[in-house]
Amino acid sequence: MEIVLIVLVIAAVALLVLRSKKNSAASAETALADAKADARQSIERLGGQVYNLIGTDTPSKQALADASERNIAAGSQIDQATTPEQARLAKQTALEGLYYIRAARLAMGMDPGPEVQGIDGQQQAGRVTEERKVDFEGREIAASPDPSDRTPNYYPGGRVAGRPVPAGWYSEPWWRPALVAGAWGMGSMFLFSAMFSGMAGVPADTAAGSDGDSGTDDMGGNEENGAMDDGGMDDGGMGDMDMGGFDF
Repeated sequence: MEIVLIVLVIAAVALLVLRSKKNSAASAETALADAKADARQSIERLGGQVYNLIGTDTPSKQALADASERNIAAGSQIDQATTPEQARLAKQTALEGLYYIRAARLAMGMDPGPEVQGIDGQQQAGRVTEERKVDFEGREIAASPDPSDRTPNYYPGGRVAGRPVPAGWYSEPWWRPALVAGAWGMGSMFLFSAMFSGMAGVPADTAAGSDGDSGTDDMGGNEENGAMDDGGMDDGGMGDMDMGGFDF
């Protein structure tokens, strides 16, 4: 009799474990499906804008080129997503693209359209609120809150290689070397300080060239991206897509 009871108890426990695993697997599949559906809404919205707009000047053409690149990257990322977090990062890439769309529309004197959901690190990075010019490594780098032939490169704000880069228009994508290498150069703190120090709208940590966490340079990988391939782009992995991005 005791043996029968033991067998029944073991069978009941096994059944509960099996049911629990099935429920967990079903929940995981549902979470992934929901995250993918959410990301695809932003990706489809971005795709529609990319194919319906044509730039009329250098800033708008550059912003649309960046938006198109993010559209391709987001599509590749969502196709490869196997976790809700990876799907979320694909959405972040698409949201970045939508900010570039807004920038292009503003550069062309058009209504920017509906507001776009914030991206990772954007609020902490701040934004350019005045024109600045800095001599850095033998060249002049300019920043402005407005697009112009002198500042045709837009950045929506976010983190690059662990550091916040303010939203604004720049004479060149000076954050690109850090994006590619995953770390900032030795002179980057001077650049941040000279470019953003005392600027309203830019937090003190950003102006000081801090990583915003420990107050030291982040020499690790790019937090703008995650761990999976984004379709041929060297993103250093898909960690944090606020991604500021993929300005290649």
